Amino acid sequence: MANPSKARGTAWESAIRDFTNAFLGLYKDDWRDLPASQRFLNMLDWRNVKRQAQEGAKDVGDLHAWPFILEAKDVKSPAVPTWLRQAEAEAVNAGFPYGVVIHKTRGKGPGMARVHITAETYDRLMVAHPDVHAAVSPASWAPRFGYWTWSLSDFAQVLATVRGTSPPVTQ
Repeated sequence: MANPSKARGTAWESAIRDFTNAFLGLYKDDWRDLPASQRFLNMLDWRNVKRQAQEGAKDVGDLHAWPFILEAKDVKSPAVPTWLRQAEAEAVNAGFPYGVVIHKTRGKGPGMARVHITAETYDRLMVAHPDVHAAVSPASWAPRFGYWTWSLSDFAQVLATVRGTSPPVTQ
């Protein structure tokens, strides 16, 4: 890939996809040894988190993790409010109810990435899925200036709760 920024973005999207699918138990046990197209337990499972090819004039987000659109950001200088507006617009374009931003934390693995959600989207999520708040430690939720933030590990648990599933227990 000739554009280093695009290559970094693609790698970050793939890391989010792999972390989330592995956390949710949607990948085969030996997934790290397999090409991306062969990692899923069931390629047609609606729960799979997948990178999206952009089609048409309206962006539909970087990854789809029903009911969330995931907008991946791997940059040094955060612009969270702008990114959240982008994620919300892309969720509408894709017909999904929620848009979130996943910002890479420098020097840390994907599980420690910061996931941002607007206060309005958080409120809608809590009304539709009141059990979500209990799914993660209250200490992990950090309200900020008009948005909430938690780790990708906590977001994966939120995703499992919203979907009515529990991730497999690992030792």
